[in-house]
Amino acid sequence: MIIRPLLTGILSLLPGSRIVHYLRAKKNISYANARYCYCVWLRHLLAAHESGLLTVFPRTIAELGPGNSLGTGLAGLLSGAMQYYGLDIVKYCSSRRNLEIFDELVSLFQARAPIPDENEFPEIKPSLKSYAFPRHILSEEHLKITLAPERLAQLRSDIISLGRDHPSQTRQIHYFAPWNNAENIKLSTVDMIYTQAVMEHAEPLGEIYNNLHKWLKPGGFMSHQIDFRSHGTAADWNGHWGYSDFMWKLIKGRKPYLINREPLSAHIALQKEAGFKVISVQKFLSESGLKTTRLSRRFRHLSEDDLTVSVALIQSIKI
Repeated sequence: MIIRPLLTGILSLLPGSRIVHYLRAKKNISYANARYCYCVWLRHLLAAHESGLLTVFPRTIAELGPGNSLGTGLAGLLSGAMQYYGLDIVKYCSSRRNLEIFDELVSLFQARAPIPDENEFPEIKPSLKSYAFPRHILSEEHLKITLAPERLAQLRSDIISLGRDHPSQTRQIHYFAPWNNAENIKLSTVDMIYTQAVMEHAEPLGEIYNNLHKWLKPGGFMSHQIDFRSHGTAADWNGHWGYSDFMWKLIKGRKPYLINREPLSAHIALQKEAGFKVISVQKFLSESGLKTTRLSRRFRHLSEDDLTVSVALIQSIKI
């Protein structure tokens, strides 16, 4: 298993290969569909409600790593958010595809469609007690406002104007790439930040959590589903912790992004250092994998929790 990731890493060091890897990643990145985006957004919303974080509906939301689809942000806007910021490492999204997803999302919300379950999207966590449309959060009176025809027309117009150099001050949808500029968003203006299988790729992780803290309002919260698995770089789900730093440097090469190899404990520690209070950690386990004796020196301190939690949903509040 090590041969292929090592070979691709070494090849990425050749002159001109960085742009090739970027173009290949852009070509091969999968397009999220509307049902997936609907499922992801409503899960984050429900989890925040169950954690006691959703005291009022977030007016301004931000997402790191939306990729080629702003669908979860569009779902957030259709739910009642008034501003959405999508922040990416490289520019992927297109107006045409996002218009298609938007129209499909409108239909899902208008139908009060049930939330897709783990049979349709097994990788999305957590499982829910009920997959019925969350009317206890999104009432008919609330949706009458958020799905008003004039508002839908304005959102469609915002999607069409994505990428223009001089965005309108009234725009509700904002998209920035690269994401690592703290000035992309005014400080202390965001109510909710969320990510879906993104923070395992984010680097430098401490700096990014510091930026999230700067963007959030006091009392604002964030919700991250993080996938700690090896992402095809090793045979074991946690095999990436068995590589020395030198071997990992070769595997990573000059690829635009890979994974940061940070375990659950590191994310929690860095969030606390940035000024967050961790409210809820939902853990999903994979018992098989490398044990302590097979870890590289750098990772031999990992706890049993780190070595068995392959996915987690972490929710934290700015204090």
